[in-house]
Amino acid sequence: MGIDAWVPRAIAQLEVPAITATSLSPVEMPELVDLPQPPLISPVSQDDWALLENDVAGCRLCGLCETRTQTVFGSGNRQPEWLLIGEAPGQSEDQQGLPFVGTAGQLLTEMLRACGLSRDEVFITNILKCRPPNNRDPKPEEQAQCHQHLQRQLALLQPKIILAVGRIAAQALLNTDEPLAKLRGKVHQLGSTPLIVIYHPAYLLRSLTEKRKAWMDLQFALQTYNNNNKG
Repeated sequence: MGIDAWVPRAIAQLEVPAITATSLSPVEMPELVDLPQPPLISPVSQDDWALLENDVAGCRLCGLCETRTQTVFGSGNRQPEWLLIGEAPGQSEDQQGLPFVGTAGQLLTEMLRACGLSRDEVFITNILKCRPPNNRDPKPEEQAQCHQHLQRQLALLQPKIILAVGRIAAQALLNTDEPLAKLRGKVHQLGSTPLIVIYHPAYLLRSLTEKRKAWMDLQFALQTYNNNNKG
């Protein structure tokens, strides 16, 4: 299973229609129940990165602590313009302690490169910091317990745009059960930060025909970022 480099000029030759929620083909995926969201915690200072990392590494708030190899805190620029939030670590991530390092992670790297971004410029993390057994979907109670860690990361990172990578991350962050097809192509808000929903690279590896739509999502994210950061 090779990872083809995403070359924008090749895809730019396609006629790309305007993105609207109604113009997208539905994607059949199971629904996620509404997430109970803990109250927002107070922002922490820039000096608290070590404390947060230590809290995540030793976290035992849910049963995933019994099956993980190690936690996956996140990686990248700690003063990023762009923040990517996925679902949960997989097997490779659980072994290496880094997010998106498997085959799907390689594709995500190529997707970022097609937008003129490197992994060193962005910060990448997940809504869960521990791998669910057999890569099953995160349970609502696991998401709720891990939410505080993500909130503290957000307070420290203060990105200018957030990409929700995949259906589960998008539904959790936006507290909705709407399908991916209805969440794509819109500018959502997470607090005061614009949030764009994109396909998960693992899904794209299974559905190669959706890569064109994925490129449209990335172009939409770039346009949103540029519009909000003119000058």
